[in-house]
Amino acid sequence: MVIANAFFSPAAAVTFASPVRSKFSDLESDFFSPHFTLSFSTSSSILTRRLFLHSGITIKMNIRCASIDGVESVSSTSLKSEQELDVPMPIVLIDQDSDSDATIVQVSFGDRLGALIDTMKALKDLGLDVVKGTVNTEASVIQTKFFITLLASGRKVEDPDLLERIRLTIINNLLKYHPESSERLAMGEAFGVKAPAKKLDVDIATHIHVKDDGPARSLLYIETADRPGLLLEIIKIMADININVESAEIETEGLVAKDKFHVSYREQALNTSLSQVLTNCLRYYLRRPETDEDSY
Repeated sequence: MVIANAFFSPAAAVTFASPVRSKFSDLESDFFSPHFTLSFSTSSSILTRRLFLHSGITIKMNIRCASIDGVESVSSTSLKSEQELDVPMPIVLIDQDSDSDATIVQVSFGDRLGALIDTMKALKDLGLDVVKGTVNTEASVIQTKFFITLLASGRKVEDPDLLERIRLTIINNLLKYHPESSERLAMGEAFGVKAPAKKLDVDIATHIHVKDDGPARSLLYIETADRPGLLLEIIKIMADININVESAEIETEGLVAKDKFHVSYREQALNTSLSQVLTNCLRYYLRRPETDEDSY
């Protein structure tokens, strides 16, 4: 199967938990200089803090403030109540469409995500280069985006196996540095400290839709229970019936995988018959209770 450059490319995202200290004291020269500047501004009871690193990573944090006698201040009570909320939903999103030169990976885990350097090192060990990153905090949710290319060539990754390894690497770091995420991730059963309390019913969780996305391609949407190697299974199924994947958006949202693929057959959109064949094949394989994990 031919996979266009617009598709598989590595990107990873990890987020700092407030406050911004994170692990900057551990920054290694492999990645960037530890020098940075902070700038502050207040507007409408919002304190905006930006941190610029020489690596190209930008951090923007919006912190709601309480007004006491006309003076802006952070409410310790509200901060404490936020910390006592339930464990947030961990989300890993791999976006192959938005940037023509690099894959974007976005990670969010409420306001708890950290271990940026460890994640960057893990990605570098996969032969990847983090060309830039952005960190944005809004409404107590921290979102980090990494723009990633192959270290050797500077190009996007076209290998689906490597893309799956990137996804699992980020999830494994989540489990390592935030063990409380174990119960919210499907991988928690295999790699975490505690399996999810309630598993998804695969039959109920699986939804597959195919629709035209222009004359030359179709949009395939898959929602199903997440598991290791899921992306490889999906790609293999499409390759077996000669369907070409042009680009994709791959999202892991807790126990659920929500993936979008731009696909074609002989440079044309899928007709009704082929769409039905694809849907039936995917539904059969995705609903199998067992997954051969030896190959992942």
